[in-house]
Order: sequence, then C-alpha cells, then structure tokens
Amino acid sequence: MKQKLWLIVATLLLSACAQNSGVVKLGTNTYMVSHRGATGWSPIEALKTDAITEAGAYCVKQGKTLQVTSTDQSHPPYLLGNFPRVDLQFKCI
Repeated sequence: MKQKLWLIVATLLLSACAQNSGVVKLGTNTYMVSHRGATGWSPIEALKTDAITEAGAYCVKQGKTLQVTSTDQSHPPYLLGNFPRVDLQFKCI
C-alpha cells in the first residue's frame, strides 16, 4: 500500500511541474505556444511535437492551416530549473 501511495504522489508531483502556456495571441494572426518539461530528462523533441500538435489543432478549429514562423528552445545543461522548453510562434493561414 505504501508503494502505491508513493507512486501516486511522485507522479502527481512530476506532472504538476510541467508547464504549457496554451495558445497566446501576440498580434494580428500571430500566436505563440510554449511547452516546458517537468524534469531535466524530458525529451526536447517530444515537447516540440506537442507544441506543434497544439498549434495545429488551434488552426484546424479555425478552418485554417498552421504556418510556423519561428521556434526557440532551451539548451543544456538542464540544471537548476533550466528544464527543456520549446517556444513556437505561428500563424493560421
């Protein structure tokens, strides 16, 4: 029972640390989405895929297609809160 409780608590703590901004409007038809890993071991490519998927879904809801205008990502070493992070700017055309 203690092991199950510990596993649940650890999972909640790790998932609570992941941060996703959601789609943020920057200007006329210009948006940004940001995904940050919960730990230093979060794969940057998975974060980038998640950000692109979220941006694409946002554009599809508007009946448009995604056009990525720029990306930025954090760089190792992933220490002291510098967890993997991807920022994606895009337009829906």
